[in-house]
Amino acid sequence: MNEMIDSAMQTVRAVGRGEQPSTLRLYRPAPTVAFGRRDELNPQFSAARQACLDQGFEPLVRTVGGHAAAYHRGCLVVDHFQYAPDAVSGNHERYGIFGNMFAEALESLGIQAGVGELPGEYCPGEYSVWGQIPGGQRVKIIGTAQRVVSGAWWFSSGIVVENPEPLRAVTEDVYRALGLPLDPVTVGALADIEPLITVDDIEDAVIEAYESEGF
Repeated sequence: MNEMIDSAMQTVRAVGRGEQPSTLRLYRPAPTVAFGRRDELNPQFSAARQACLDQGFEPLVRTVGGHAAAYHRGCLVVDHFQYAPDAVSGNHERYGIFGNMFAEALESLGIQAGVGELPGEYCPGEYSVWGQIPGGQRVKIIGTAQRVVSGAWWFSSGIVVENPEPLRAVTEDVYRALGLPLDPVTVGALADIEPLITVDDIEDAVIEAYESEGF
């Protein structure tokens, strides 16, 4: 995943220079815990990093986003690279636009979804996308982040689809090591809500949502 982040920075800069067209990239990440810069400065970062390695997850520090978030092959990362002469304009609004777009895409698959921070969620954010498990419990499904460069922006979304148990375990260990608050029940996946759903299903729904929005 580290290589994918490096290539994403190269891509968004190339789009900003007009060397590449605006584009959408979807991929399934290797087992990774993506830390934020604030995590890296935490005195307990080395312990959190070791917690990742102990469970077979690669630790890395990303250039966008907040606190630590775990991903594996049961997830889908959506990277949107968009040419924009005034890329800074609309920076905040993009979170709402894409958060609502993803929530609607999930609802098209029969998932009760919404946008907003869940109390005690990992990598907390105002525009997290959650899904509701039968019985009422809400779990975080999608986290988003963006990076703006001259002439372009990169909006990245991580969607947790299948096999939540390893993600829950490593997230608990990492947040415990960092001394950060976490409610483990908010760490989940779409499979908690609809056990038969697959990454392919979500990929199709995401592409359809982007087409509907005119991207």
